[in-house]
Amino acid sequence: MKIALASPLYPASIYDAIKQLQTLVEDAARQKAAIICFPETYIPGYPLDLENVKKTSPEVLKDALQKACEIARANSIAIILPMDWYEDENFLNVAFVISGKGNVAGYQPKVQLDPSEDNVWVAGKGRQLFEVQDLKFGIAICHEGFRYPETVRWAARQGASIVFHPHFAGSDTEGIELKEWGNAGNPYYEKAMMMRSIENTIYFASVNYATRFQESATSLISPDGKCIAWQLYGKAGILVADIEPELATGRLAKRLKINYT
Repeated sequence: MKIALASPLYPASIYDAIKQLQTLVEDAARQKAAIICFPETYIPGYPLDLENVKKTSPEVLKDALQKACEIARANSIAIILPMDWYEDENFLNVAFVISGKGNVAGYQPKVQLDPSEDNVWVAGKGRQLFEVQDLKFGIAICHEGFRYPETVRWAARQGASIVFHPHFAGSDTEGIELKEWGNAGNPYYEKAMMMRSIENTIYFASVNYATRFQESATSLISPDGKCIAWQLYGKAGILVADIEPELATGRLAKRLKINYT
């Protein structure tokens, strides 16, 4: 199965986000990908200033989701679309799963917020497994996959072949320009990606924005912890790669003696 991982530029607006989404989805569909994943809160864009967040209205977010559903249906490709969302009175950080027919299969909320995000979103509840063309997968959002390995292990123990990991790490204004994937001097993020795959014996697909000072690359890691492919730092576009779900046995995850619920 082919999967696509999107590395868009940080969106200037929701209109720009949808425009980039359409271009990247069409590219993935041309390359026969079955599913494409976007970075964390791609709509309206991960807040660059967590102390002063202007929340997008529910109506605008619903309209954006509908447009994404139309794009998925037009291109017959499933989309993992991370975005802000309102559930009752709660403002959540979620990742929607949209089928290739344009139907919303549900969403995974971010359950483990970074401490810096406590004043922005409400922590969600529960974890879900999703399925596209017989591919079972889970979703762990940013901080969850980097610092809470239980989120990925839960999915592996439930039969997921891959966990998608939308995140944001980097800046367009300041930082160090990375050159080599997994370099010892890089931030720890890419090492964590390797661990999430090898400790669970499944694929791990980590997705980041293309910024000038990226702190981690959009990457696909194999069940044995090797980096199969990665998108060059700062280069917008998509990473399309083949996976073999039968190689993702989840063997190590399933040998865990403690049952997490």
